[in-house]
Amino acid sequence: MRLPGDALDAAEEFEALGDSAGAEVVGRFRHRRDTPDPRTFIGRGKVAELAEQVRDLEAGLVLVDQPLSAAQERNLEADLGCRVLDRTGLILDIFAQRARTFEGRLQVELAQLKHVASRLVRGWSHLERQRGGIGLRGPGEKQLEMDRRLISGRIKQIERRLVKVRRTREQGRKARRKRDLPVVSLVGYTNAGKSTLFNELTGSDRQVEDRLFATLDPSWRRVELEPGAAAVLSDTVGFISRLPHDLVAAFRSTLEEVTDADLLLHVIDAGAEEREHQIEQVESVLAELGAQDVPALRVYNKVDTCCLGAGRIEDDSGQVTGVRVSAATGDGVAELLPAIGERLGPERVRRRVHLRPEQGRLRSQLFRSGRVIEERCSEAGRLELEVELPVHELERLHVREGLPREEVAPA
Repeated sequence: MRLPGDALDAAEEFEALGDSAGAEVVGRFRHRRDTPDPRTFIGRGKVAELAEQVRDLEAGLVLVDQPLSAAQERNLEADLGCRVLDRTGLILDIFAQRARTFEGRLQVELAQLKHVASRLVRGWSHLERQRGGIGLRGPGEKQLEMDRRLISGRIKQIERRLVKVRRTREQGRKARRKRDLPVVSLVGYTNAGKSTLFNELTGSDRQVEDRLFATLDPSWRRVELEPGAAAVLSDTVGFISRLPHDLVAAFRSTLEEVTDADLLLHVIDAGAEEREHQIEQVESVLAELGAQDVPALRVYNKVDTCCLGAGRIEDDSGQVTGVRVSAATGDGVAELLPAIGERLGPERVRRRVHLRPEQGRLRSQLFRSGRVIEERCSEAGRLELEVELPVHELERLHVREGLPREEVAPA
């Protein structure tokens, strides 16, 4: 069941949310009004119409594509005779089903508790006996306060645990930085195909489903962009319009991975009718996280479902601004990897390196870090390698691997 919305595509997206949560949608109910009714959100007359539809369809749950107050939710449940769940509660339920990691489960529970805490007002009204007078004394207000204290205590406990988890996450970030590998984060609207693209680029088997919020927990993999150039690719949770504020706050530590990225791959469903709206929503969330200035490369995915062909998109100066791909078929992915390398922009240099026979370890490092164009042995028994590699990789070999600078010359 569905209540007031903005457009047909919004109704379809909300129905997809219901399906993602495991609900079987048996009907829709649309209503538009200028101001919400303070008691039932939709007004007394519309509640009667909806109640009749609920009885005819034998529905056990009504999903509302708007945020409801605690009072509105209770009043609707009483008038309709079934459970009522608003948009925020529905998305929280989906996240609770899909979270797999310890941190993810903590983040979802934190968001749920904050949502529940805001709806405890008069939750025990049938036990309110603190106003005084004969027959009006009892445990009601005490029970309400007890619930509030229990929830508050659990929220503080989860927040303390999340602080420890975030420290571990920060150590992971530092470890990735020590490897001198740039970090590329996949972002985009939910169900745009990020996880499919992640698997295609890295050879992983991350769970993929054709439903909203199929995956929530972040994942990292090394990806080879071209010979001598690699990056760490991270997959993140998808965004959606009107994402609940409590959820954004709870997942902030996870979403903040994008603020530390060197490049964002903004994955876009090329065949979506509301493509521009989805792009705006993603950019809005990125701005809220403070990642609006991180360089981004648009990846128009699912071109196999529309009339667009795979290929690069360049501006007037020849700089790549986007790539059209199909992660499902692999079309365009081969062009995406060098485009990522271009946007990361590592300056590459060609050098001739002279190594002694006992410097086999440095030789191995040169093969791993760059592209060896030529290798030969001199009359004096020394190895001469002509290599092409990023400037930062050359500096790393000088500083960390002990490559003498006098043994390196321009090719």
